[in-house]
Amino acid sequence: MGHVQVGRGLRSYREAAPPRHPKEHHTVTTWPRTLDRAGITTPALRDAYSAQRGLVARYARAEYTAVRLLLPAPLVPHVIAATAFMHHSDNLIDQGPLDQRLSALADWSTRTRAALAEESAHLDPLLAALRHTALTHPQLRPHIEAYLKGGELEARWTGFAAEDDFRAYVDTYALPAFMVIASLLTPPDEPEAFEAGCRAFILGSQRLDFLEDLAEDLRSGRLGVPEEALADCGLTRDALLARPDPALVRTLVRHQAALVRPDLTTAAQLEHLVRAPHRPFLRALVRLQSARLTAAEAHGPKLLESAPGAPLGRAASILVRAWVSRGMGS
Repeated sequence: MGHVQVGRGLRSYREAAPPRHPKEHHTVTTWPRTLDRAGITTPALRDAYSAQRGLVARYARAEYTAVRLLLPAPLVPHVIAATAFMHHSDNLIDQGPLDQRLSALADWSTRTRAALAEESAHLDPLLAALRHTALTHPQLRPHIEAYLKGGELEARWTGFAAEDDFRAYVDTYALPAFMVIASLLTPPDEPEAFEAGCRAFILGSQRLDFLEDLAEDLRSGRLGVPEEALADCGLTRDALLARPDPALVRTLVRHQAALVRPDLTTAAQLEHLVRAPHRPFLRALVRLQSARLTAAEAHGPKLLESAPGAPLGRAASILVRAWVSRGMGS
């Protein structure tokens, strides 16, 4: 399973119901009007973005709900196009034998670069939408390139010996993947501080992903917790497979959670860097990580058997509060 998911903190909340309000239809811009507000007026482009909207709404319901509720309408189609690109790319990298995945990634990278380089009448809808988004938001381009270059590392990884290896993975693949979307919110005045905050966010949420996915990764021959961290807790990969003393696993979970928490604290400053309309979305994104972390810690040794259940009540509360604060302009 691929570990870089779009709208990272939202991936665990696919069943969370969107906020309900008797006047909601007055506060959420309709899709045709959203396209108008984004300046997407030609029929072919509107069809291309609408196709991505349909896909994302089906396979990434939580991400789609949060984007529609919490981001300003002119940005929504572009975030959806970037999300669709990320999901499609991640599926290519993640599915099938290694040689097949590498070949698919190489072909997709060539097609993506060609689409971004010159206009073509024969682009598929996903690349047509991505091209237009990159023209509208040129800061996106280097992150697409960095993400495509890092895809081979994601396809090949099976684990990390040390903390430095984990951080190299984040810098090479996970951060560029996240920035394909987050760069659309980059503030004009403090882009470097914003990217530093995004790095803290992705360090924490990626580590949390690997902790949540312990059981699934072990079954597939992968492990996202560095061997160095396992040794610090008196464990090895083989020991995890042999169902070790639960107390040791609980120590490992606490050890990893203690590394996640400071990064989330740093990432909480992201909302203070961006423009006011983008703050509720980023605030919710970081708070959802904290809810996930609490759930993972509570799951404890059971992480060797299954991922923790999503804290749906807490997630819904976070989204509702962010939605209300957006309406209040804060």
